[in-house]
Amino acid sequence: MTAPTPSRRRKWTPLVLALVLAAHVPGGAQQRGALPGLGSGDGAMTTAAERKLGERVARELFRDPDYIDDPVVSEYVQKIWQPLLAAARSRGELTGELDDRFAWRVLLGKDRSINAFAVPGGWLGLHMGLIAVTQTQDELASVLAHELSHVTQRHISRMIEQEGKTTPLMIGAMILGAIAASKNPQVGQAMIAGGSALGQQLGLNFSRDMEREADRIGYGVATQAGYEPQGFVNMFDRLYQASRHNDSGNFPYLRTHPLTTERIAEMQARQPLAQRAGPLVPTMEHAMIAARARVVSNSGVDALRAMMGEADASNFATLPQVRQAAVLYGSALAASRLKENAAAGRLLTRLKPATAGDAAGTRLARLLAAEAALAAGDAPTTIALTDVRGAERPEVLLLGEARLAAGRAADAVGPLQTWVTIHGKDGTAWQLLGRAFAAQGQQVRAIRADAESQASQLDYQAALDRLRAAQDLMRKGAGATDHIEASIIDTRARQIQLLLREQTLER
Repeated sequence: MTAPTPSRRRKWTPLVLALVLAAHVPGGAQQRGALPGLGSGDGAMTTAAERKLGERVARELFRDPDYIDDPVVSEYVQKIWQPLLAAARSRGELTGELDDRFAWRVLLGKDRSINAFAVPGGWLGLHMGLIAVTQTQDELASVLAHELSHVTQRHISRMIEQEGKTTPLMIGAMILGAIAASKNPQVGQAMIAGGSALGQQLGLNFSRDMEREADRIGYGVATQAGYEPQGFVNMFDRLYQASRHNDSGNFPYLRTHPLTTERIAEMQARQPLAQRAGPLVPTMEHAMIAARARVVSNSGVDALRAMMGEADASNFATLPQVRQAAVLYGSALAASRLKENAAAGRLLTRLKPATAGDAAGTRLARLLAAEAALAAGDAPTTIALTDVRGAERPEVLLLGEARLAAGRAADAVGPLQTWVTIHGKDGTAWQLLGRAFAAQGQQVRAIRADAESQASQLDYQAALDRLRAAQDLMRKGAGATDHIEASIIDTRARQIQLLLREQTLER
């Protein structure tokens, strides 16, 4: 379960599997920059080794074209993810050592397949396609809690150790498949599929034990975090029903997380009788986020036009208010992506009353109006909609983009600097701040901001190169009088150099 599986388009899968498993190819001598050795010689994988391996995988995920930082969806996922982490700490599942050493970050992929996965070091991948098919926050929480439990129980390191000892043929097939996939996707997928089949034959019971343990612990974490137990049952049932049909490649989650009737029965048995009520009622916020994920993961013109037309369907008036808001949101976003600005405006006008009385829905509608205005070239409207007290990340980033578009780079700097001071690993904010500095001719600060953006995505070599470029500019007189900035750059260069050495250290 440690990585997604391949499908027709290039996805995170082959790369993740190759990076995770390559460290265990028997007899393979490590080259400089290769994956670190795992463990201390007795077969045990240390948390430090797992963290380094996870960072190597995450760095490649950041580089992958499928990676996306959608501020609106990311914020919503974090609202679910953080309570799960807190519950895992409270229950003792997330120990102090793992809490300190691992990243505990969720990366979004814009792929429309139904998938989520964990990789070493506390990194999780979540496809937009999975978010799009969930009907409640409780269902999404069940998936995240399950993946979180795989990490806290060290399933990934245990699986790697097991595969390293017993399934070298599978590992070889995975690596060769990853290489072939970069040149010929069909050949690569066939080779990877062969490796997966062998792995299932040799290690199926072990995998089932892991899945059941992640079910049990994930259920406890999710319920303690305040999510409804029915969310687990609903998600299991939806995935199981999908598994009964021919899998065309859109449900890779089912192949890496095999569902059985026994697992489903066990999950249903855990749910207290008093809580086995009717179906969960989706919130307007979740319905609108799911609609956004659906649009983001379907970028084709035909798909966007179909979604834009859903608000004019004959049965629209019969839909519940929550569903109407979601359809209007998705249709307006699709229209904006198609640059059908007039249609987007009409749909946004209809969306506003549909979200009345729901604070979260009203905010999402306002953010979408700001996003659509910016896409239409109306930066002043975006500024008016996002320059609000208590602005969160989506507002901060949209406001910065709008002020840059309006030629107000100096006004963009302040809020962005405040944000990155608190959220130092926000690569998107650093990148936007760098553009604001560059627009004012402050090249040294712009380069340093770009370096911080690279560092946030674990590309320490690129970050160090940028910091050295800034040092060269200062030596030539550019920004030489800014002693504070020069001191910061020198300090960060030393820190990044240490991180780079640790990253490439041979073990």
